[in-house]
Amino acid sequence: MDDSRGVRSSLLVPVWYGYQPGGEVIVQTARKSVKAQLLLEAKRFSLCVQKEVPPYQYVSVEGPVVAVEDPLPPDAHEMLARRYLDSETAAAYLVANSHQLREDILFRMRPQHWRTADFAAFAAQFS
Repeated sequence: MDDSRGVRSSLLVPVWYGYQPGGEVIVQTARKSVKAQLLLEAKRFSLCVQKEVPPYQYVSVEGPVVAVEDPLPPDAHEMLARRYLDSETAAAYLVANSHQLREDILFRMRPQHWRTADFAAFAAQFS
């Protein structure tokens, strides 16, 4: 969203991501999305992941985009679907969303800065 001076704020949206320790963070998005356009312009992004059950924990990572894969590689599409969905649902999702192989792109980010928090010690004070 632009303010009266034409300055754009950050875009914060939920995403499916992939990461293996020591590797790159991957994010899939629609080629024509605002998200894709902003990532192509900025050439870097941040990601924050939170554990949704107490005690809460989170990790955030920030770094440069080191590659853009266009079109979306089928193996990355399948890996992300299977990361977030059970096997049966992932298989159905991949069939129903095969158009994403033509319409989506994959961003690869090299992690530079990590931040973490674990609220277990804080929560223990109230037990």
